Amino acid sequence: MPAPSPRPRRFDLIAFDWDGTLFDSTAIIARCIQAAVRDLGGNVPSDRDAAYVIGMGFAQAMAHAAPDMPADRYDELGQRYRFHYLRQHDELSLFAGVQPLLMELRARGHLLAVATGKSRRGLDEVLRTVDLRGVFDGSRTADQTAGKPQPLMLQELMAEFNVAPARLLMIGDTTHDLQMALNAGCASVGVSYGAHACDAFHALNPLFVAHSVRELRDWLLQDA
Repeated sequence: MPAPSPRPRRFDLIAFDWDGTLFDSTAIIARCIQAAVRDLGGNVPSDRDAAYVIGMGFAQAMAHAAPDMPADRYDELGQRYRFHYLRQHDELSLFAGVQPLLMELRARGHLLAVATGKSRRGLDEVLRTVDLRGVFDGSRTADQTAGKPQPLMLQELMAEFNVAPARLLMIGDTTHDLQMALNAGCASVGVSYGAHACDAFHALNPLFVAHSVRELRDWLLQDA
């Protein structure tokens, strides 16, 4: 009896947010934002406010997390943030199960991309650190294009790979990620183990909310 044919892919391109979705960095990023603002004498944002801006471009994030800091000091803030982040970078890693998940998705023929609020320099450095060079077919960073939740990151990736909105899936841990997907006319999946509580996800119509990498893997291999 012939073997059953493989199930057709629902999505040709799967775009992942980085921090809080693939990379276990949310708590350290929030602390580094707070430390940078403190260094410059600003009003230190709460844990919640510092975590909320993860995934945004840096200027947009600082406007929300440190509204008392003038924009002409954002370069200094960025330098102080980077100083604190690099001191703790060795403590960071991919979430357990992420690397085999990405390999399984590639084996199934999905194109993979990163759509992140990190800078290009920051993303390239961390990809080298975790040895994921060559795993992703494309990427967009906040300093290359419009930041989240504007849809331009996803629109550019769709144009690059000639993928229609219905064939792209965005996966992220923040409302910024899911709103970006909605703005681009794409489907999304939320993960609840990153920066934002999942209560706010449902208004943005994700197909699924995963509470662990294992849940994310099982859903993707079944439904993507």
